[in-house]
Amino acid sequence: MTGASHSSVKRYRELARKPPTNGLERELLLDGPHLLFEAHQSGIAIESAAFEQDAFNEPAIRTLAEQLLADGADVFIVSRKTLESMSPVRSPAGAVGIARRTLPTLTDALASSNALIVVAHDVQDPGNVGGIMRTAEAAGATAFVATASTADPLGWKALRGSMGSGLRLPVVRGEIGDVLRALRTAGVETSALVPRAGRPLFEADLRPPSALILGSEGAGVPAEILLQIERRITIPMQHPVESLNVGVAAALVLYEAFRQRT
Repeated sequence: MTGASHSSVKRYRELARKPPTNGLERELLLDGPHLLFEAHQSGIAIESAAFEQDAFNEPAIRTLAEQLLADGADVFIVSRKTLESMSPVRSPAGAVGIARRTLPTLTDALASSNALIVVAHDVQDPGNVGGIMRTAEAAGATAFVATASTADPLGWKALRGSMGSGLRLPVVRGEIGDVLRALRTAGVETSALVPRAGRPLFEADLRPPSALILGSEGAGVPAEILLQIERRITIPMQHPVESLNVGVAAALVLYEAFRQRT
């Protein structure tokens, strides 16, 4: 265990500023001890981790650092100032790390015999993306697909919002046309969540292999995409409320699917 070199600090800064978004091999920036714990418990390879000296004095964090070191990770004990330089947030929670994850292909991600897949199309807030992934895992979803300008589900903000779910849930990126074709090929029924004029949620059968298509926070699912989706689902709401936050809406549909399937 050593102090972080200038090159190590620079690598953390670069990953926070512009993470790679292509390919099946992804470097992940993990902000905070919780994500480091979750990644380690999930069997994700952690290449390096930096711990603030005060945090390192906590027994659980010291044990984690020793486990990472035994696994071959580079472990740094750093000052508060250095950690602030390495962390993507202004007030880091005592640790930051870099991990590497191999992602599934789109075909593999859709292959579950009882698929429940969330497709986020143009969901631009990484906090929403992270929260949806967390709910998706809790409700038994089998994969999360991000399309178009959806925020990077493996960026540090989304991972932090997912509280570890983004490290475990199969996650893929793809163009919406390719994703919809792959879903049809896999025999997965597609449902778009729309604010009105769809089938009421509690009348929808979500027991067969299903994919829930979510649109952007403002405009929802574009009209040209709706034409390619098999059905539309609307959550009943009392007047004058017209719509719900995309994360809340996703949670309601996913837990209705969970209820029906269990």
